[in-house]
Amino acid sequence: MEKVVITGMGTVNPIGLNLQETWQNAIHGVSGVGPITLFDTENWKSEWLVKIACEVKNFDPARYMDAKEARRRDRFEQFAVAAAKEALAHSGLQITEANAGRIGVVISSAIGGMKSIQDAIFTLKDEGARKVSPFLIPMLMPNGASGIVAIEHGIKGPCFSVASACASGADGIGMAWMMLRMGMVDVVLAGAAEATICATGVGAFDRIGAMSRRNDDYSMTPQPFDKNRDGLVMGEGAAVLVLETERHAKARRANILAELAGYGATADAFHVTAPDENGAGGAAAIRLALAAAGANPEDVGYINAHGTATPLNDVAETKAIKAAFGQQAYNIPVSSTKSMTGHMMGATGALEAIFCVQAVREGIIPPTIHYQTPDPECDLDYVPNTARQVNVELALSNAFGFGGHNAVLAVRKYR
Repeated sequence: MEKVVITGMGTVNPIGLNLQETWQNAIHGVSGVGPITLFDTENWKSEWLVKIACEVKNFDPARYMDAKEARRRDRFEQFAVAAAKEALAHSGLQITEANAGRIGVVISSAIGGMKSIQDAIFTLKDEGARKVSPFLIPMLMPNGASGIVAIEHGIKGPCFSVASACASGADGIGMAWMMLRMGMVDVVLAGAAEATICATGVGAFDRIGAMSRRNDDYSMTPQPFDKNRDGLVMGEGAAVLVLETERHAKARRANILAELAGYGATADAFHVTAPDENGAGGAAAIRLALAAAGANPEDVGYINAHGTATPLNDVAETKAIKAAFGQQAYNIPVSSTKSMTGHMMGATGALEAIFCVQAVREGIIPPTIHYQTPDPECDLDYVPNTARQVNVELALSNAFGFGGHNAVLAVRKYR
């Protein structure tokens, strides 16, 4: 089997419009939360209970793609184009007619163009079918992000999207890892994009009791693993990694950032929105990722947690980590970067994979900010409030999603 390495990364998200800005803000504990500006939360028939989100700020799609084409694309697709463009530039990869068929794209999305669907429904109701955009279908397709990135760069290998709720980004990266190991392709642009901060997205997630309502005092939310956590804050954005076989990367003398060493995926088969309360599925995915990486529990120096700040998830994930690692769990730093970025739905797993790469490269673990009060049921080392310098040889990224999806990626320092 081929060894898979990472040679480029790109992102736009609530704490940065590029990789460098994002990482600096992450290690300095910068919060991306603020009042919702992407839609009006006031003029509705009933009181709007969630008025905060982690929005991508000052994003201009025309910086990354033709302005006319940008208007024909949903926001999640625009994010994907921006992240992929940075990742490719970072990797130094040149795409030609000769190699285009050996390059793939797997940019996933949990939901796709949610706002485009919402706006089309309003248009249908108020103005009729003839006023609906002829570009609606490509704007709403979850695979639209992969498609537009392939078109923009002339990539002709396998091109698809994975939809596994909030595990979509990690699962898509895992699918790319498998294709590379099997020799189907030499390179894959893998990641995810999401843009669900609209009335439908925020309203729907609030109705299932998943979201923080600290509208007037949002400076201390979300609070992953804290006793007083009250739910997630919705985020948005995209992250893309350039994955290559080691042989291909070496042949073109690429700068190898890290090794993508393992991937594990399981299903809880428990409940459509609630995690298995014992964390059994998450623990199994962790074990699979470690086995694929040929690693032992003692090798893991950092876990980027799913850490949504919902009451159920954080307890279940803590149990999953303890089930997989035993007493060693108490020796592993675990942080939730969603405390800064919010929950970017399907895109979060891809961004958190980037954070793992940076942790093994730079020996710095980003913190869990807003952490104040320990929860007896969440009793691990959550790297509270301040980044930590630690030599990390192997990092895990957990991504769990509605439907009982569990995906874990293992990132190893490249030597």
